[in-house]
Amino acid sequence: MGKIYGYARCSTNESKQDISRQKRDLKALGVRDDKSIYYEYASGTKDDRVELQKLLEIIRPGDSIAATEVSRLTRSTKHLCELLKTVQERKIQLIIGSFVVDCRNEDIDPMTKGMLMMWSVFAEMERDIISQRVKSGMENARSKGKHIGRPSLTSVDLPPRFFQKYQLYADGKLNISDFSRIMGCSRTTIYKYIRMVNLPKNSLQK
Repeated sequence: MGKIYGYARCSTNESKQDISRQKRDLKALGVRDDKSIYYEYASGTKDDRVELQKLLEIIRPGDSIAATEVSRLTRSTKHLCELLKTVQERKIQLIIGSFVVDCRNEDIDPMTKGMLMMWSVFAEMERDIISQRVKSGMENARSKGKHIGRPSLTSVDLPPRFFQKYQLYADGKLNISDFSRIMGCSRTTIYKYIRMVNLPKNSLQK
């Protein structure tokens, strides 16, 4: 009997609690432990999902892949077709909630394939509707003069620790790599902070 692997995904704008819920549901579907679950935060329309590709590379004939719903695997009909082809060619089982596509011994029957395609079309339509609503909302907000996106960062918003350590950097006692390590951010971010405040080297006291 083959091994059952799980795949969980949520969009980057969803909470990590959603992944935890999917993991619990996957274990209820037969996945034995967290090590057998591949998960990532990525859009369902992306073709380069790293963890899903890793999973598809390690499966063997007789194995199973479980997901809580078809939209977790993909929201693209094209990608679903490619995935179903892989399921057939690799002779594995695909479990989507209570729905099972078993190709360990034979091909997908036409009715099962048709139902999966229908699910994918609905998921794709839902994504397009949500996307259109978001765009419409943003355009409406812009028309009213509202700012769209993240608030602009100013020198007032910079971490106090930056100002505490800046003088050491200005005096040459702290290099940019150590500065970024202490701050817990990238060198690029530190350079951005420095440009924002444009502090002269002798503006802060030790």
